[in-house]
Amino acid sequence: MLFGVLKPDEKSAKRLGKFFLPMALLGLLFAWGVSPVSAEGESIGPLPADDVAILCTPRIQLRHSAQCASYGPASQLAKYARDGVFPAEPLAANNVDRGLSYIPYKYLNVTKKDINVYASVQSALNSSNPTRSLGRGFVYVSWTDRFESQGKIAYQIGPGEFIRGDNVSRISTPTFLGLTFTQTPDRPFGWIMRGGNSYIAPGRDQLQTSKTYYRFENVRVYDAVTVGEYEWYMIAPGEWIEQRNIAMVTPDLTKPEGVEDDRWISVNLFEQTLAAYENGELVFATAIASGLRGWWTQPGVFQVYAKLDRTNMSGAFEADRSDFYSLQDVPWVLYYDQSYAIHGTYWHNNYGYQQSHGCVNLAPADAQWIYNWAEKGTTIHIWDPSNITPTDPALYGAGGA
Repeated sequence: MLFGVLKPDEKSAKRLGKFFLPMALLGLLFAWGVSPVSAEGESIGPLPADDVAILCTPRIQLRHSAQCASYGPASQLAKYARDGVFPAEPLAANNVDRGLSYIPYKYLNVTKKDINVYASVQSALNSSNPTRSLGRGFVYVSWTDRFESQGKIAYQIGPGEFIRGDNVSRISTPTFLGLTFTQTPDRPFGWIMRGGNSYIAPGRDQLQTSKTYYRFENVRVYDAVTVGEYEWYMIAPGEWIEQRNIAMVTPDLTKPEGVEDDRWISVNLFEQTLAAYENGELVFATAIASGLRGWWTQPGVFQVYAKLDRTNMSGAFEADRSDFYSLQDVPWVLYYDQSYAIHGTYWHNNYGYQQSHGCVNLAPADAQWIYNWAEKGTTIHIWDPSNITPTDPALYGAGGA
């Protein structure tokens, strides 16, 4: 009797293929001593032999790492997942309330040196009978009213004080916002200082990625590698940025030496950042602008001795007064050592860089937040982990804005 070979129709062939292919794969897995897993990632057999493992999907790699190979893309993704790198874990934080950016004053930048002040609107419009000069230097004033007559403009800058409008320019106040936290982050984070593309690996000789970051964009830091004299930070898988491009905060809940209270402010002069801690948690952080070289912000432990919602600041350090400054209605001021203070700054937006005459400059919203949070007696810990900032008290004067 002849036995013919049955030829299944097309539908039967597909059904047979769906059956035989998985069974063939299972046979190979068992033959190799590898434990297969179900579609749900559950083990359906013995553990693999010591020298054999299978390549898994990222989900299975996380749930059954002992049964999966420790190499391949899924293994790397699983490691990123365990480390919180990918998918990126969001910070348990919010931007400071934008409403705190409001300052109840309007400001003018005096663009002409030695501008005159007049006792009346008419005198200012006519440039007649000045009562005093605002001085030569870095000068900003606040104004309450504006007058215009026959193409001439005057501003009122105080009771019975007016200046001409052709010698000044209006300014907009900075809008940068720091972060408030509901939970202390488990790794460093920071703000991009210089916009640009990240690199695929540490070092400026590496290729750039197609990912562009912008100034003040918030990032997390997952790893650090030193290349030459600078550290490079991994801010995402395959994305690295040099340390000078990030103002970074590394949460540290340990009380610094000299700090006894459960509430303190920590100012990092190297990173140009400020962090506030309360009851063992990070509650606030932002970028700052501290003293320039020669007008350093002094490291040490201090206490807030005065709180002012606004004050005028002026001074000069050079003998010829070439560095004279006069700033009206500086908002949200926490004095902690002579004329040194943490305060709001409306005349620049250079947070993340040294900029001041010794004070700790904050964006207006951040300054109001820390002003509301701090009390007289709140401890301020100012430090420089790079040890570049001088510590000799003899090098420091009374301080400045």
